[in-house]
Amino acid sequence: MSRASGLNAPSVRSYNERLVLSLLLQSSGISRLEIGEKTGLSAQTVSVIVRSLEQEGLVSKGEAQRGRVGPPMIPLSLNSKGAFSIGVSFGESAGDIAVIDFTGQVQYHAAHPYSALRGPDALAAKIEEALLALRSSSRTRVAGIGLGVPNEKGSPQHVRDLLGCDLAELQASIESTLNLSVFIQDDITAAAGGESLFGVARSLPDFLFFYLGSHLHSRLVLNYQIHSGRFGMSHDVGLLRLREELKRLGLVLDDIASETLPKGAAEYYAEWRRLCCRQLVESVRSLLSFVSFKSVVISSYAPSKLGQTLCSELHGEVPEVEFLYGANSIAPKAVGAANLPYHSRFMVQ
Repeated sequence: MSRASGLNAPSVRSYNERLVLSLLLQSSGISRLEIGEKTGLSAQTVSVIVRSLEQEGLVSKGEAQRGRVGPPMIPLSLNSKGAFSIGVSFGESAGDIAVIDFTGQVQYHAAHPYSALRGPDALAAKIEEALLALRSSSRTRVAGIGLGVPNEKGSPQHVRDLLGCDLAELQASIESTLNLSVFIQDDITAAAGGESLFGVARSLPDFLFFYLGSHLHSRLVLNYQIHSGRFGMSHDVGLLRLREELKRLGLVLDDIASETLPKGAAEYYAEWRRLCCRQLVESVRSLLSFVSFKSVVISSYAPSKLGQTLCSELHGEVPEVEFLYGANSIAPKAVGAANLPYHSRFMVQ
């Protein structure tokens, strides 16, 4: 597959180009005047940069907005087809591969059992399948591949076997096979970054982030910077425990969204939420003693009804904090990993 043109041609973007793109990633639909006001760049510099980004297909114009003093305001946004990115994450039973466009919308997603991912070559082949799902004209606009890798202590043996003992070796192998840059980050931090860039937290400089997967993980975001700290991993209130009980009752996680959940399952689900809320409230109040933040983001692949109910119950316990359920419900760790090439290639670091 040819990678000789489009976004994959080697280039180094100027700081000012990255500054404008970073602003558009965070604030869609703003004018050149607003870009100048927010960045401190001159009107001429903004015009030159925007014109260049338009020619590259990264930025698009909206309809002119009239009815105000002076010339009409023309809103600028990222062109959704201007760039694409691939993200890969590794769950307990399957590896997720997602492709997102330049506005963070998922264009492709597939979950592959580990029986189909035996080694770097098989992983690269599945990533290639995701690339082929794009139109041929879009494949030259792929910014790169992000790998969201689990913490070694908490990952199953089959995942560690796939990733190997040297991530740099895996990175080099995939780059060599697909001729695309590969970026690596731990999967929980990647999920937090995904919500910060394109999700419900895109306008929040500070927030506490929880990832509710098989287990419960957390990150703290301050001034858009993600901090791992020493937050522990909770096994007791994650989805693994809930899934196992539902399975025993002949149900699956998606059945949570049902309006007619059997009594035994409904009682267990309510008890699980109570325990989960208690764990989350304790964590939030503990951190509030040291750090000031007003928002908590909970990300999960669980049905949205579960997340929304949990957020509502948490707000009742800690009313001074806003609880938001993440926008990335399709493989949030893979979608978060797909943001890594965008961060590297288009944003001010």
